[in-house]
Amino acid sequence: MIQIKNLTKKYGSTVALDRLDLEIHPGEIIGLFGPNGAGKTTLIKSIFGFVNYQGSITLDGEPITRKNIARMSFGTCEHSFFPGINANDHAEFYRDHFQSFDERRFAVLMDFFDLPRNKKIKHMSTGQQNQFEVIMALSQGSDYIFLDEPFAGNDIFNREDFYKVLLGMLGPDETLLLSTHLIEEVSGLVSRAVLLDKGKIIGDKQIAELDSENAGLIDYIKDAYSYKADRVFQALEQLSPEGE
Repeated sequence: MIQIKNLTKKYGSTVALDRLDLEIHPGEIIGLFGPNGAGKTTLIKSIFGFVNYQGSITLDGEPITRKNIARMSFGTCEHSFFPGINANDHAEFYRDHFQSFDERRFAVLMDFFDLPRNKKIKHMSTGQQNQFEVIMALSQGSDYIFLDEPFAGNDIFNREDFYKVLLGMLGPDETLLLSTHLIEEVSGLVSRAVLLDKGKIIGDKQIAELDSENAGLIDYIKDAYSYKADRVFQALEQLSPEGE
């Protein structure tokens, strides 16, 4: 389990994370939702130690260090691959550095996305680069997989098919945390929804609990963020010519 206690992160005078508490359990598929600037990416970067923070983050009761960080992988829209080498070279690097690297998963996903093996990553399209980033995060052999807006530049058909493959691929103890704005698309994938706003968790709900209440994920999120259904009408009314 990843346990986060009293996590606080500031960028100058701006509070990105505000005394945040969160537990991430084995086998969960978590959707991390929130508007731009809510703190989603900062939360993930804090877990990996990419930014300095105040508070406590532990993995099975131990601080996250070089000894256990290989149990986590990160696919980021900012990209973490080596742009000057190809996919096969990446696989060789991961094979040498991660004992649990999943060769079969890597091969299946490369074929699924129809990505070239011998082309330098920097020469791939943005969509292909994002796909490759996801492939390496899923193939590392980690227990906890974090994906931050991984589907940018991919068409809806590719995404829908990938969700189905992902559900069938993950083992019972593999944990996935997915940060995305594509709420409707992933509503059938995630088992838990965590909502962030201004650095605080404003909602944390199991999808099974929503189902038992006959409530949908979209409606739950709208309620949590106090969505104003008439905002479109009000804007159009203000823009309409006088007298119409």
